[in-house]
Amino acid sequence: MSIGPSIHEFGGSEELPEERHDVMVVGGGISGMQAALDLGDMGFKVLLVEKEPTIGGIMFKLSKTFPTLDCASCISTPRMASTAHHKNITMLTYSEVKEAIKEGEGNFRIRILEKPRYVDAATCTACSLCEKACPVIVPSEYDWNLSGRKAAFIPFDTALPKVALIDLDNCIYCGACERACPVGCIDFLQTPKWHTARVGSIVLATGFRLFDAKLKPTYHYGEYPNVITSMQMERLLSPTRPTHAIVRPSDGKEPGKIAYVLCVGSRDDTVKNPYCSQVCCMYSIKQAQLLMGALPLADVAIYYIDIRAFGKGFEEFYVQTRAMGANFVKGKIAKIEQQENGDLTLFYEDIENGGRLSKASHDLVVLAVGILPGGDVAQIFKNEKLVLDQIGWIKSVNEDSSPMTTSIRGVFAAGTAIGPKDIPDSAVEGSGAAMDVASYLRTLDRERSGKEKGGGPN
Repeated sequence: MSIGPSIHEFGGSEELPEERHDVMVVGGGISGMQAALDLGDMGFKVLLVEKEPTIGGIMFKLSKTFPTLDCASCISTPRMASTAHHKNITMLTYSEVKEAIKEGEGNFRIRILEKPRYVDAATCTACSLCEKACPVIVPSEYDWNLSGRKAAFIPFDTALPKVALIDLDNCIYCGACERACPVGCIDFLQTPKWHTARVGSIVLATGFRLFDAKLKPTYHYGEYPNVITSMQMERLLSPTRPTHAIVRPSDGKEPGKIAYVLCVGSRDDTVKNPYCSQVCCMYSIKQAQLLMGALPLADVAIYYIDIRAFGKGFEEFYVQTRAMGANFVKGKIAKIEQQENGDLTLFYEDIENGGRLSKASHDLVVLAVGILPGGDVAQIFKNEKLVLDQIGWIKSVNEDSSPMTTSIRGVFAAGTAIGPKDIPDSAVEGSGAAMDVASYLRTLDRERSGKEKGGGPN
């Protein structure tokens, strides 16, 4: 989900001098940061490009991680700080790679568009006075529209870089932010900047996007206010949640009967997503544990097709959640209907009782949405073809022996750019991609050194 304004060009754009780096990492989520840090620690000069105004990816929006219930921000925030302050890493945030042309082994020419923030990043002190002065309130992407933000805003408290930006799509040009800024860093005449870079290798850590629950109209997401997504529940459970308590959106009532609907947008041929998203079962079980801790009197039901608890400690986590009192109902939800008081009736196939049609009433329903490929990253490569699988994930040359190696020599991928996976696996693949890059660049150096000395085959 993109934060901030679209590009408003005033007088064209600015072309910057060509830069040189050893590696470009595309994506500043957990796998991209891990790859950049490992490469930086090995002495490589890294250019990290992130399309959002801040690095961190989805992880900083989570409450806790499964199955250990570690604090998500306690893991991600130190990595964000290490990435932002590493001497060998140059960050370009609020920027998108538009073109990558391979001009030889170890030689990629990159074109990057840096969008204007309409705030001078060099002088902004992150005082938030522009945000306080702004009279415009719009839905907050950070809280998945459960709260509001200003048209002049800092994405969140621990954003890196911690720099304000102006959302011109919603700005009313009242000038309140300019008058409030103590250092005069608001600049409505900023234009896009074009960066040209030469790099030896590329790591694609472009992440994922969430399935749009509105594509399942029988669940009435976006129509029934008490039908929310799992990411919205993550924000309600987080210590930095937008409300002081866990409440349902329609009336602020503390929910007493909460239902989870699994496989929304996964394993579903009707929306052309036949694969398992791998994380939905476990994050729903995690949220169920957190809800039972926060709301001891609440009943939590999880409607599922199959529970896929395949990772280390996952099965024990599932058994523990059942023992805590979560009700696991094996059945596919057919439809959801809203009652006059805002409660919701779920109609489902009760598989464990002969497949009969049953119904149950809940006052809050959480849709466990699946994950989709993060974008059409293949389009940036102009003279080489980046091969994707039939769904749109980046296809590995060999999933067993070279999972991070793509169809373009010198280009590697990591994390959910390759396919659905959890946070630890994404971080591990970031490190794996870094090792592949190091091996590739050092092999090229040896080959070039041998040719300069007259060695090698005749």
